[in-house]
Amino acid sequence: MPAGPAGVPEDRVLSPYTGLTRAHWEAVADSLLAAVEPYATGDRALYHLPGDRVSWSGRLSDGLEGYARTLLLAAFRRDEKVLKRYADGLAAGTAGVWPRIEHRGQPLVEAASIALALRLTRPLLWDRLDDGVRQRAASWLGDALTAEPWPCNWELFPVTVGGFLAEAGYEPERSRAAIDRGLDRVERWYAGDGWYSDGPGRAFDHYNGWAMHLYPVLHALLAGDAALLDRYGGRLERHLADYARMFGSDGAPMRQGRSLTYRFATTAPLWLGTLAGRTPLRPGETRRLASGALRYFLDRGAVDERGLLTLGWHGPDTAVLQGYSGPASPYWAAKAFVALLLPADHAVWTSPEEPGPADRADAVTPVRPPNWLLQSTRADGLVRLHNHGSEDVRYDPYYTRLAYSTATAPSSGHDNCVLLGGDPSRTRIEPLGTGGSWAASRHTAAGGARVTSLLVAHGAAEVRAHLVADAPPGTPVRVTGWAAGEGRRSELLPAHALSVPPDPSAPPGPGPGETGPALAGVPYAEGVTADGPTLFVALARLTAEDGAPALADLVTVRVEDGRGLCVEWSDGTGARFRFAPGAGASADRPWTVAPR
Repeated sequence: MPAGPAGVPEDRVLSPYTGLTRAHWEAVADSLLAAVEPYATGDRALYHLPGDRVSWSGRLSDGLEGYARTLLLAAFRRDEKVLKRYADGLAAGTAGVWPRIEHRGQPLVEAASIALALRLTRPLLWDRLDDGVRQRAASWLGDALTAEPWPCNWELFPVTVGGFLAEAGYEPERSRAAIDRGLDRVERWYAGDGWYSDGPGRAFDHYNGWAMHLYPVLHALLAGDAALLDRYGGRLERHLADYARMFGSDGAPMRQGRSLTYRFATTAPLWLGTLAGRTPLRPGETRRLASGALRYFLDRGAVDERGLLTLGWHGPDTAVLQGYSGPASPYWAAKAFVALLLPADHAVWTSPEEPGPADRADAVTPVRPPNWLLQSTRADGLVRLHNHGSEDVRYDPYYTRLAYSTATAPSSGHDNCVLLGGDPSRTRIEPLGTGGSWAASRHTAAGGARVTSLLVAHGAAEVRAHLVADAPPGTPVRVTGWAAGEGRRSELLPAHALSVPPDPSAPPGPGPGETGPALAGVPYAEGVTADGPTLFVALARLTAEDGAPALADLVTVRVEDGRGLCVEWSDGTGARFRFAPGAGASADRPWTVAPR
């Protein structure tokens, strides 16, 4: 029988898709905890993982992060011997080693992990501490109750600390006030249908599942608050109906948004829905998706030869890091091990794995709050996310590209962009709606031009239409497709007002099955604006399917009167759209697009 992660034999009867069982999750948790232990300071208050990277919070804070995030993993594992090591570190850390919790400082983040871990393991850790240690720890954590968070998922860190301190009897009124304040603030960002923006604006990403949902649902469960669980559990259940579609058949989560180095933390909401009894997924489907993601990363170098999680996606990769990423940041992957709160005899562990959405059938699924369109294909197991409503310019390009997938990363060749005069800027993204097979948006491009974009999907094929307005006549326009490689091919065919220019000086051309010149592995087509709003249309496809029909044979596109678009698929289905000035008077008469 083949060995799975951590040397535990696979079980392809119980888990035909991944081979993984609860024993694998336990063994991975154990190996991760064993690997970090040598990097603890002598008093075990800090964990200084190797490497020369230091986050913008400094080495001391990074060491606290190492303690807090691996403590959370130990709490989910509930190993008393390991927890004793962390009890020693808690005693030393709160005796003056740890930095204080201050407004918008990183220790506030780590305080939430420590408080949640203490709450989860109270009989095993907190209740066995000396009174003096408990008082010092409560006092150190207490600063989180009034520390001002950044206006995003950070608002839930005082909630998490307050939940533990109220339960422990430490300033219960102040603790409850912090809980109420944080939950009220986060409520402003609830966009409906189970989706939150991560703060003001439209920053939609995977933080939804393992931050915006995780903390309120766990608090409601641990507090035994049925009313809160009904509210937050119901939202999680609705969210999971969309979220489950964002995993490829190889286990890969969607590679979009910031903090991607947390990797399989993306599985936490899958397990949480089961733990709360609020999930639309069958037990075997939950485990198939979550174990698939765990295996995806472990099989691709997420853990180095020392057993440590690296700073990156597969292996080390600085492209997915932010300034706050320190050596121990990846250990927020610990959130995935909320799975181990589910007992070994639970159906989620004992039921045979069942196919996930990407395994079952081709699908095009609109997601209304972020104004996304999810496109998955069974033949190659790829999932694509067409982004017509999520934006956080601080973290470009993981928010501002037109599309993402489970198999590609934003490239230096500006994949999935509309470039005006060579500038890929995409700001002030405005959602214009999403339907059964389409999504549309408007954004500001270089020089203040406005681009109204429409995406129509069917199977693996895409029609991409962009109306460029308020750009000087003769402005060069480049429309780019998907990044290729790793067994995938990317195609882009000009359909209206675009062409593929011959350029012998360009980088190496497209690979087999690709169409158009390639710039850093990204196919593109070019055109120029006319005197007035100009419509550009291209066909695109990202696929790993062998023997797929030619893209040009799958769809016919007609442009009518320069503003209407007729899309006809080879199976006889189709749709019609029209670009038109938006309703109401405005200085720039913004354009919109809608089906007709």
